[in-house]
Amino acid sequence: MSWFYIITAVLGMCGGAVLALYLYIQKLKKTQSTISELLTTATKTTEDLKREARLEAKDEAIRIKQRAEDESRNKFREIRETEKKLVKREFYLEKKMELADRKIDELEKKDEEVRKIKENVSRIESDAQAIVVQQTERLEKIACMTQKEAEDVLMNNLLEKAKAGISRKAKEIRDTAIAEANREASKIIVSAIQRSAADHTAESTVSVVNLPNENMKGRIIGREGRNIRHFESLTGVEIIVDDTPEAVVLSGFDPIRREIARVALEKLIVDGRIHPTRIEEMIEKSTKEVEETIIKAAEEAIDEVNLSQFQPELLKMLGKLKYRTSYGQNLLKHSIEVAWLSGLMAAELGLNGELAKRAGLLHDIGKAMDRNVTGTHALIGMEFAKKHREHPIIVNAIGSHHEEIEAAHPISAIVQAADQISGSRRGARGDTLESYIQRLAKLEEIANSFAGVSKTYAIQAGREVRVIVENDVVSDTESDSLSEDIAAKIQSELNYPGQVKVVVVREHRSVSYAK
Repeated sequence: MSWFYIITAVLGMCGGAVLALYLYIQKLKKTQSTISELLTTATKTTEDLKREARLEAKDEAIRIKQRAEDESRNKFREIRETEKKLVKREFYLEKKMELADRKIDELEKKDEEVRKIKENVSRIESDAQAIVVQQTERLEKIACMTQKEAEDVLMNNLLEKAKAGISRKAKEIRDTAIAEANREASKIIVSAIQRSAADHTAESTVSVVNLPNENMKGRIIGREGRNIRHFESLTGVEIIVDDTPEAVVLSGFDPIRREIARVALEKLIVDGRIHPTRIEEMIEKSTKEVEETIIKAAEEAIDEVNLSQFQPELLKMLGKLKYRTSYGQNLLKHSIEVAWLSGLMAAELGLNGELAKRAGLLHDIGKAMDRNVTGTHALIGMEFAKKHREHPIIVNAIGSHHEEIEAAHPISAIVQAADQISGSRRGARGDTLESYIQRLAKLEEIANSFAGVSKTYAIQAGREVRVIVENDVVSDTESDSLSEDIAAKIQSELNYPGQVKVVVVREHRSVSYAK
């Protein structure tokens, strides 16, 4: 029974193996058929691709050949055109060469003619030179002088005539230029002055303080003079108590100190308590009040001329000019007037009016400095303005308004002119009789120091000098240069307001008598 199962199992296994082998063979045949089909398809596709590639290569070859033929035709056409151009150019060159040959022949003929002419000219010049030498020798014998001497005489005569002519022409040009400049300047200055005016005050070194009664003088002096001594030591101002009824005088050269002392003394008089401690308190309060007044005065001046605000230090220095004077003219009022005049004249000339006004307002800022700063007020003010970063044109205008440095801009010249106008107008500045007489004497002395001057007269309050010269010593030509030399010496040696006109008078009188 067991063998049966074994045999059956073996037969089953064999049958399964045969079946698997059969299925494998069928699958293999199917795979081979598929591979064969794929190979057939690939072969067909490859043939198709080769055929298409051959067609495309043939088409590309045809296109390349066509392009090559087109390019060849174009090149051939260009070459033919170039050949035509070369032929034409060669033809024109041949024509030009023929013309050049003809011109060369003509030039050679002309050179020959010129050579012959030169030979003739040389021969004529030689003959003329010989004639000139002969004539010169004859002239020297007749004139009894050599050619060099004759040339010197002729040259001297020509120089004298030329000098006189140049002098006359220069005088005409200078007179015309001065007249024209004066007309234009007068228009501008008159226009500016008519639109600007400023008040003027008298210079003073004292201030008067009124008292309610005579007893107040004793209280100001204090016991054994302690109050007055303490007051004077703190303010640096002298109190003069004299016989003037109900008044005392404050004397001092520093106007700001004198103003502080005046305000403090008036406060003490109103308060009634006058002793050293109270004096110190009132002086401190007065100092603050005067400083505020200084700032306020500067701000009012800036507003009056319509300018932008200044730096605090510039503002303070500008306000100090309220308490300073020059020849009796208040410097702050003077600066305001110069600012207006400068702005108006700059506007008339088409320049920057704001810069001109600012420069005019600050031109005398150096006069507000105390005595610890050395130098002229123009240069001190220039350095101060430069330090506070003012515009370079303003800095130059401040430094050059008295010609201590060169004016680098037209605004500097305008400020200088406005300063002279403000200072020299009638009534603007006072002058002592002694200094006035000294200036007139100095003017006459300077003019008399020149050779040929016989008499000198200072007239028009020292604004004109009439110089009478000897007509046999000074010629008309020399009188022109003499007036310029005298003016230059006056300008360098003398200080004066405005300008001085120098007039040289040369008079020739012919006198004869009938008997």
